[in-house]
Amino acid sequence: MSIHSITTLPREAFYWLTVLVTFAVGTATGDWTLELTSWTPAQSVFLPLGLIAAITGLSKFGANPILSFWLAYILTRPLGANIGDWLASPKTATSPGEPVGLGLGTFTTSLIFLSAIPATVIYLSISRSDVAETHKMAHQPSVATNVCKERIALGVFGAIAAATVALMVWAHNQPHVTCDPTGQSETLPACKKADLTAPQTAAAVTKYEKLAEKAIAQDRAGTAAASHATVQEMRDDWDADATSLQAVNNTTWTLLDNQMDAVLETFAIDHGKIKPAAPAEQEKQLDVLLGDSRSHHF
Repeated sequence: MSIHSITTLPREAFYWLTVLVTFAVGTATGDWTLELTSWTPAQSVFLPLGLIAAITGLSKFGANPILSFWLAYILTRPLGANIGDWLASPKTATSPGEPVGLGLGTFTTSLIFLSAIPATVIYLSISRSDVAETHKMAHQPSVATNVCKERIALGVFGAIAAATVALMVWAHNQPHVTCDPTGQSETLPACKKADLTAPQTAAAVTKYEKLAEKAIAQDRAGTAAASHATVQEMRDDWDADATSLQAVNNTTWTLLDNQMDAVLETFAIDHGKIKPAAPAEQEKQLDVLLGDSRSHHF
């Protein structure tokens, strides 16, 4: 396991291939665990941490050192990712199902990890506690491998794996949020809304029409910032009601959605780094949206 024994091209190729595979396995395992259990980042830290502790204990007991090393190595990937998510995630969820943590943000979290790397390198360079050759010269060889203990440890590894699977199945079967009623979550699908009644549909359409009229009036008054905010509000309401309106009349919804997109483009909303169109063009597209809304009924 010593990197000092990697002295040939085949050995180096095998080493990096192994690292790549273990990273992929570790990442996939961590993501799958979070998806299956819906644990928070703080909760998810304990599983890989506990497994690494168990592997360390079994390694000292007499488990195969190479197997122990690579199992622990794989688990460091989800452990690091979960710790990072826990540090960076906001203290309060912005929508159902969103992760919560210490609220340090990605920048501060990155600085913490980046600072830890040179600190570790400096410490090991000074202490040389990681140099296996020095340790071997100063100490007598350790006890020879005990096949019986290796087999016992292998059985315990299997039991731990079975217990881990059982834990995740149990966690998966616990009640947890599976959809976002606001429709704003980036990680959860929007919850299906109840079908709108005719009065509810009419009220929703009237709401959009009033917002469009308000934006036109603000454009004519020369208050571009106010009209932009009004159109953003209209966009948010439209997105929130999209599923329900689409269920009422998909044809009308599609027509209005396309025109809504044209309006948003003139205001440079949700269309990348483009400049807003002239107020006259914004009014024109809003007028078209109003006309379509009044002539095509849900």
